Amino acid sequence: MTEFRPHDYQKRAIRFCLDHKKCGLFLPMGAGKTVTTLTVLDQLVPIDVCKVLIIGPVRVIQSTWPDEIEKWDHTKDMSYSVVAGTPKQREEALQADADIFLIGKENVQWLVDKHGRDWAFDMVVIDELSAFKNPKAQRFKALRKVMPLVDRFIGLTGTPAPRGIPDLWSQIYLMDRGERLGRTLGQFRERYLKPGRRNGYIVYEWKPQDDAEQRIYERIGDICMSLNQKECAELPPVQRLEIPIRMPAMALDQYRAYKREKVLELNDNDTLIAANAGVLCGQLLQMTSGEIYTKNDNGEITGTQIVHSSKLAALDDLIESANGNPVLVFYYFRHELYRIKKHLQSMKVNVRELVDAKDVNAWNRGHIDVLLAHPASAGHGLNLQKGGHIMVWYTLPNWDLELYQQANARLYRQGQNQNVLIYHLIAKDTIDEDMIMALDRKKVTQQNLIDALRR
Repeated sequence: MTEFRPHDYQKRAIRFCLDHKKCGLFLPMGAGKTVTTLTVLDQLVPIDVCKVLIIGPVRVIQSTWPDEIEKWDHTKDMSYSVVAGTPKQREEALQADADIFLIGKENVQWLVDKHGRDWAFDMVVIDELSAFKNPKAQRFKALRKVMPLVDRFIGLTGTPAPRGIPDLWSQIYLMDRGERLGRTLGQFRERYLKPGRRNGYIVYEWKPQDDAEQRIYERIGDICMSLNQKECAELPPVQRLEIPIRMPAMALDQYRAYKREKVLELNDNDTLIAANAGVLCGQLLQMTSGEIYTKNDNGEITGTQIVHSSKLAALDDLIESANGNPVLVFYYFRHELYRIKKHLQSMKVNVRELVDAKDVNAWNRGHIDVLLAHPASAGHGLNLQKGGHIMVWYTLPNWDLELYQQANARLYRQGQNQNVLIYHLIAKDTIDEDMIMALDRKKVTQQNLIDALRR
């Protein structure tokens, strides 16, 4: 067992949660939000709170939270039940005599549908509150119904506005039922947003009004606590490095022609046609990766075709230059996983795909040379900092700032004692360059929120 010695910022966060029955902790990724929240629960259960529901990503509620509960001296006696598996297994887990119930965000609607009328949880914690940023999502609509029955609430996230302040309404609503930003999404838009792209009465995009950010920050600052990474525990330096990739001339010509014409002629008389901008973006990203899915006339995937091997060669160089240090590689397309894994196995590299807790443990024990992970499956809560300090983005996560930041925080977090290196394989004169710039631009909006809420 380990004695918890909170940093000053964690002491402030604990006090903030105890003083505010419903609040948000917008702390940097890797700042120890889990143990901070458990310390709050340790002081509330069973005096002020009887049953706690913790909602989060599946892997996090199945491994990270149980590991943290059992790790610390002051929380090891807390009883918990993981509500997962088949409906029957979930029902059995709900009947357990426990203080804390852990459930994946995918099962929130099921829980409310089955047990909303006899709701027994007087406290709810959401790990990665930004997973509830979509007010049209069933999980938000379900949880919204039972929030009047909840006495205490903590929303945890390091990325509260991954796509800008339009993401905030539903997250804040779970804390105050619309008191600060509007009882309805329509009210929120009328007060703080303005239409962007539209077609007649149909609005495809909402943008902040000129002074909206400051007004929103002032409205929610009393129930949301935020810190800058520099105010938290000191972490080793981190370097973000771009590795320029030059695609072969023929492949680059194909790329440019497809971008211009929206039609790509492949071998064996296969033809790809981009139906819309989203499809085109994804397929251009595949081309910079070096392999692209082929499809039949019905749009069904029939296989893949190799375009080039430039990124694969660059990855080889990075792994060799690591001099035996483990390397975490983030891929985006499934064909990248198969291609990289097959290639490295042929080179006698000890490579493994991140699937479950066994892979996490093997990585942290130093039993894996190269770990392949998708940012969506390794983007929240997983502690990988003990296994290495070198990360490679084979392909960026398709404009998703939250996935990008969360994935980086798997290594760059408390407990990391080596300089962290984050490499980006960027194909020159392609969408790769646009994407890394777009992620940086989105980060500015996110940082404005963090700075404004800093305490």
